[in-house]
Order: sequence, then structure tokens, then C-alpha cells
Amino acid sequence: MNRICIVEDEESIGELLKMNLEMEDFEVHLFNDGGRAMEELDQLISSDLLILDVMLPEKSGLEICEAVRQKSKVPILILSAKGSTSDRIQGLKLGANDYLAKPFDLEELLLRVNNLLQKLENGGNQILKIGKKEVNLDTFDVVEGDKKVKTLSKREVELLEFFSEKEGQVVSRDEILDRIWGTDSFTTSRTIDNYILSFRKLFELDPKDPKYFHSIRSVGYKFTP
Repeated sequence: MNRICIVEDEESIGELLKMNLEMEDFEVHLFNDGGRAMEELDQLISSDLLILDVMLPEKSGLEICEAVRQKSKVPILILSAKGSTSDRIQGLKLGANDYLAKPFDLEELLLRVNNLLQKLENGGNQILKIGKKEVNLDTFDVVEGDKKVKTLSKREVELLEFFSEKEGQVVSRDEILDRIWGTDSFTTSRTIDNYILSFRKLFELDPKDPKYFHSIRSVGYKFTP
């Protein structure tokens, strides 16, 4: 059974996370302030996954993240009401593995938790299966059987990771642009369309009749691996 530590000072959010993660058969330990969590640092670094809020009493989530990362490679998921690009980058620079802005969708959080734990079980490599091919999201390699088919670009991998998080959901082109290219980018929706065409050529048996990368007219795309 995987053990997860949560550091969250909003009682309603902390208890909601604890309850739902326990329903998924995780062992969960909840801390409601940063000072107490820092006192129990050994417990944090020995867990299988750490979920950290940023705005905490006494010690911030970023301070805890930095302290944990100096002693352990435990996967860290940052939660914060601060959803700007600069805040996200700061958390990732301090060693966080993933970042989710509040308010968040519970199903998306659970998916991210499972993705991080799967990566841990794969020896640090996160694998995304699309049809008969597998994408190593750390090395960027696409393999089919024992044969390497292609090495993807960083942007292609970021886009695939996003689709994996939103599996089965319809996502708009604007949402994709904001998440992958940022709100300050001048990239157009046509760029996304070109990436999708490339993915279809690589992963679909028949690119004209896609089974994984679906176009949703006048909206965006849906990914069903």
C-alpha cells in the first residue's frame, strides 16, 4: 500500500483529499500546518508521495519542498491558489514533480497522483501507452515492441502529458495554448492542429480515421488511448 503525506491548512480540502485517497486504498497522513510538517520531515521523506499546499502557517510549501528535496527523491505534487506561470516554475525549480492550481478537479488530482506513483514504480520513468506504442515521457523515446520508432521533442511530450491528464475529456484549443505555451505566447491554434496531425501519423493505424486523437468540431480535441 502506497503511503501519501498531505500538507494542507484548509481543513475542508485536506479532509476531502484524505477521504478520497483512502477510498483509492492509499495510506494517508494529513498535516495542517507547515511548521508541524517540517518537524516531521523524516516522515515526509519516507512516504511514497507528498502533496503540498504552498500557502501554509509557519513554513510555506515551497520551503518544505526544498527541504524534502535535499534529502529525498519522493515525488512531490504542489497545490496552490497561485496558478501563474512564474509560481509554477518556482515550485518546479525547487524540485516539485508536478503542479496543480486551485480550484482543481478531484479526478484530475487522482490521475496525477497515480501518474507520479506509476513513474516511481517504473524506476523513475513514466510510460504512456498509445495503441501498440509506448512513450517514455522522461527519455522522449517512442518504442513499439523492442524497436525505437522515434524521439519526440520536449513540446510534443508536454502536449502528450497534458492529453494524458485530460484523458477522455474534451479540451479546447485555448486551454491547450494556455497550459503548454502560456498566456503570453503568440502561438495560434493552427500550431496545435499541426501537432495533432503529426501524432496521428505516428500513432494511428489510419490517420484519417483516428481512434486516439479525436477532433471535436469548433471546440478542440479529445484523447482516448
